[in-house]
Amino acid sequence: MVINLLPFLRLLGLFSVAPFFLFIPAIVFLAIINRSLGVRRAYVKLLVKIFEFGRKTIEAENKWHVPEPVSKDGTKSKSDSNGTTVISREDLILVPDPEQNYVGNNNLEVPTGGKNGLPRRPSFETLKREFQLADCFDLVKAGCEAIIEDQVTSRFEAEELKSWNLLTRTNRQYEFISWRLSFIWVAGFFIRYTFLLPMRVLICFYGVLWLTVCTAIVGYVPNGWLKRWVNRKVSMMCFNVLSSALSAVITYHNPENRPKKGICVANHTSPIDVLVLMCDNTYSLIGQRHGGFLGVLQRALARASPHIWFERGEVKDRATVADRLKAHVEVEDNPPILIFPEGTCINNTSVMQFKKGSFETGSVIYPVAIKYDPKFGDAFWNSSRYSMMQYIYLMMTSWAIVCDVWYLPPMYQKENESSIDFANRVKSAIAQQGGLV
Repeated sequence: MVINLLPFLRLLGLFSVAPFFLFIPAIVFLAIINRSLGVRRAYVKLLVKIFEFGRKTIEAENKWHVPEPVSKDGTKSKSDSNGTTVISREDLILVPDPEQNYVGNNNLEVPTGGKNGLPRRPSFETLKREFQLADCFDLVKAGCEAIIEDQVTSRFEAEELKSWNLLTRTNRQYEFISWRLSFIWVAGFFIRYTFLLPMRVLICFYGVLWLTVCTAIVGYVPNGWLKRWVNRKVSMMCFNVLSSALSAVITYHNPENRPKKGICVANHTSPIDVLVLMCDNTYSLIGQRHGGFLGVLQRALARASPHIWFERGEVKDRATVADRLKAHVEVEDNPPILIFPEGTCINNTSVMQFKKGSFETGSVIYPVAIKYDPKFGDAFWNSSRYSMMQYIYLMMTSWAIVCDVWYLPPMYQKENESSIDFANRVKSAIAQQGGLV
């Protein structure tokens, strides 16, 4: 009986796998010719409707929950999974009311009023007592929270979502509050890991292989206008293929301000920033030399166009970066060089201080603002927690990468304007345009 079923199972497997492998070449072909059928944008619109349904379901379920307890001092408290109390920072008062603290710690009753019910101020003798160590616990707790959750540190953590996006890595046990939501979550898990992930891995493998081969061929073309033209076409084609591996939906605004030469500066969220920008233009890159997967891409790109790679730990190497940068921008035929002045990845909620090095060349600056939509996938790379391959795995198991790119008008350094002031002016323009304030 089992032997008789083998031909049927083989035929079933052939019919199920063949369309899958035919679908991938179609995606790659559309990416090569820089055309789109609108499938990814329709897919994103469908996800928005599903997320909205999940949000309404969660809100409806939360209405039936018991309200959060309120402590004696009037601050809301909640318990995490370990049972510890967390101060609500919305209503936190760093200078506690003496009446509340003294009553809570020593069980001293404060007179509430006379016949008319009006409150009366307690006398000094009523509040006078010996100091107890528990009196400062609230202030110590508030101070520790302020140190741990300061504005700078929070920029190096993943952005908190306003509503659940049906990913286990961002959930709060929401998948178990409704059978409809549980069904959607299970179906989404099955689609992402059994269909999207294998397809994206194959597209990424093909894209990296295609990029390596094409850049190696371009490297043999003699320097001149032909090599620049071929490099531009090949670069955009290869990066469009790689963007398909992440189901990237990118919207470019103000293309008339697209960088043509000089220096292009942008806010930095992840290595995907390079992919997002290279899908629409050709850039030379400057940055730290990496190994592993990023190293393969860096060596492939260096064969076709001039790039600047350096080791951060070598002072002499870093000292020559400024000279190489100036030499690059002085050549009119070189593509614009892409720089991330922040120097590290930020979670796309704000812009950190720009380093002044790239603003000392006297060249034209093309600001670019990049804003990702975290509902579909968190593009932020926390390099202290995830390796490059782990980060790519998280991106490929997300729903999609959706972002907007704004090309801002070119900016020039004013007379008597220092490089620091110029960097701050460019930073403010990027932050305001991308809503990163």
